[in-house]
Amino acid sequence: MSDETWEILGIRQLAATDERAEEFSGTLLVHRTGGEPVIPQTVTIKRAVLAEMAAYLGRLLERSQGAPPRH
Repeated sequence: MSDETWEILGIRQLAATDERAEEFSGTLLVHRTGGEPVIPQTVTIKRAVLAEMAAYLGRLLERSQGAPPRH
């Protein structure tokens, strides 16, 4: 297993790839920690994965100290 650590810097142009919006594609901006250059990586992601990530990240941000309370 590699000891490399990657940092996600952002995502660009995430858009549906079909009329049912079951799959999305975009560009993930990543780099290796330690000053490596930013690498734009084209990705495709399923709707179910995005929904799972949204729920998980929402809970994570609510528990973090930096998140304002939800109304």
